[in-house]
Amino acid sequence: MKDIKPWKIVKSELVFNEKWYTLRRDEVELPNGMVLDDYYVSVRPNVVLTFPVTEENEVIFVRQYKHAAGDIFIELPGGVIDEGEDEPLEAAKREMLEETGYTSDDVEFLLDVIDNPTKDTNKIYYYLARNVRKVAEQDLDETENIEVLKVPLKEVEGMIMSGKIHVSGTVALCMLALKKLGA
Repeated sequence: MKDIKPWKIVKSELVFNEKWYTLRRDEVELPNGMVLDDYYVSVRPNVVLTFPVTEENEVIFVRQYKHAAGDIFIELPGGVIDEGEDEPLEAAKREMLEETGYTSDDVEFLLDVIDNPTKDTNKIYYYLARNVRKVAEQDLDETENIEVLKVPLKEVEGMIMSGKIHVSGTVALCMLALKKLGA
């Protein structure tokens, strides 16, 4: 196996630090001695994503506009782990409830992944929620306009393969959850 070593951070500074985005500029020394003085890193909060399945084998999705991509997307419910939230599981339950009005007492951690290790610092925590039930109305902030969709479990893979669902984190969690469920 090849000997691969991490880069050494010589200097690091925040160059942009606002509510919605933080950017860090690192000066790094590579194992071969080369120095890069302009390696930019997006400092991002960790995220949770949940695959919620009802007793009727329907998957709860959200449909909403995403400004960076300039389009409307079908995704699984999720969002950032708020400052002060120590447990990703609690953030996953909170996000699912806020975005959809659904909750579950049977939420299983599946995997944590790194979305873009080249430029982003965050992890995504994937959860499978079984027997979800509607207990409230959506509790959205002023920037959100979210439609809740119920999709039969047996249709999810086809929606991915046809491109109707095409956000990477949602695709990955769907495929993982479908395998776990034997669907």
